[in-house]
Amino acid sequence: MSPRVLVIGLDCAAPRFVFGPDAFDLPNLRALMERGCYGPLESCHPPITVPAWACMMSGKDPGELGCYGFRNRADYSYNEMITANGAAIREPRVWDILSRHGKQCVVLGLPQTFPPKPLKGCLVSGMDTPDTSVDYTYPKSLKREIERACGEYIPDVKDFRTEDKEGLLTRIYALMDNRFAVAKYLMKTKPWDFFMMVEMGVDRLHHGFWKYCDPLHPKYVPGNPFEHVFRDYYSAVDSKIGELIAIAGDSVSTIVVSDHGAKAMRGGLRVNQWLIDHGYLRLKDTPAAGTRFEDCAVDWPNTRAWSSGGYYARVFLNVQGREPEGCVPQSDYDRTRDEIAAGMSSIKGRNDGPLNNRVLKPEEIYLQTNGIAPDLIVYPDDLNWRAIGTVGHDSIYADENDTGPDDANHDYNGIFISSEKMVSPPRTILDVAPGLLNRFGISRKSS
Repeated sequence: MSPRVLVIGLDCAAPRFVFGPDAFDLPNLRALMERGCYGPLESCHPPITVPAWACMMSGKDPGELGCYGFRNRADYSYNEMITANGAAIREPRVWDILSRHGKQCVVLGLPQTFPPKPLKGCLVSGMDTPDTSVDYTYPKSLKREIERACGEYIPDVKDFRTEDKEGLLTRIYALMDNRFAVAKYLMKTKPWDFFMMVEMGVDRLHHGFWKYCDPLHPKYVPGNPFEHVFRDYYSAVDSKIGELIAIAGDSVSTIVVSDHGAKAMRGGLRVNQWLIDHGYLRLKDTPAAGTRFEDCAVDWPNTRAWSSGGYYARVFLNVQGREPEGCVPQSDYDRTRDEIAAGMSSIKGRNDGPLNNRVLKPEEIYLQTNGIAPDLIVYPDDLNWRAIGTVGHDSIYADENDTGPDDANHDYNGIFISSEKMVSPPRTILDVAPGLLNRFGISRKSS
């Protein structure tokens, strides 16, 4: 008999709360773990939703995909950035390969699946869906079918960086209810050998409520009204997972996975401000405090580097012959890059303590560097801090996020749970796609 596999993705689900020291009471996930296997799953660089899910489902790293974050440079100009939706992913993903081998696939809510592409089965796109006025399903007729059966589809939580926490929590639960309702409908009404869904609410919960739930967060206040929202939401998701497992039946192999983890965000590093202070980035005018870099008049002929990014920083050099007004000679590229890397690695914390910035070179962490890769990737305080892009400050240190309230940063390890025991469980997200294909007797090399 052909195997049937159910994959449930929980974006940002943290090992700490599933099988770690602060694990919640999650009976359905615990039953899977007791029956099969589980463990941490190392994410990609950078460990963020885009491109992590695409990496997981293609077995390719961000450099091979040419996708280094939510927004990527479209060319070597200074302002052209493109959002990396499904059109940015040109490598086949698991469902593409299975479709070519005649397997019926259902894909629901995966990031970077809009606009929908044909497959053998059906697809409902995820968080990169602009809104529900567009065609977000394959086939197109499935959109109206879902809306009749489950109500209006919710691609993502709107405005999750907000001070209206009651409203945010309502929207997060609404997303979960909607996503699992659609999953149950598709599971019951469509033929499938491979079924995969991703629930985004865990990620939005972490970013919106971490300081309320984690006693280790510097802004935690005991006894606050949101103190147990992590426990309650993980428990609700666990119940929904139990419903899917019951519908799928005992003969189906079930996998629960996350693309990365999360942890408390303890501060912010103003990377562009550091570049200004050290003479690498020059502006034509003195900006007001908190000015977005994108709104600044940059003195490009005298700027050697600038930065973009959020949970991590991407640093770009202004290279002669590459950028329009590049001033770093090709012959001086390595020296300048090494100088910036060393400077950022040696930044100290607020009280002259170690900050432990991690600085990476793309060619050293990726098999290829397709598209336009950053010249450096920087994890402030090894992801305990986030990168802040605004300028006009008298300090490189920040206490708040620059794009709205956010309490969490991403962490390297997500989760992997399988209902079946495995001799060699996946260690990284790049191991997942080959393992899934292997369950169907398909070699990644021959696919």
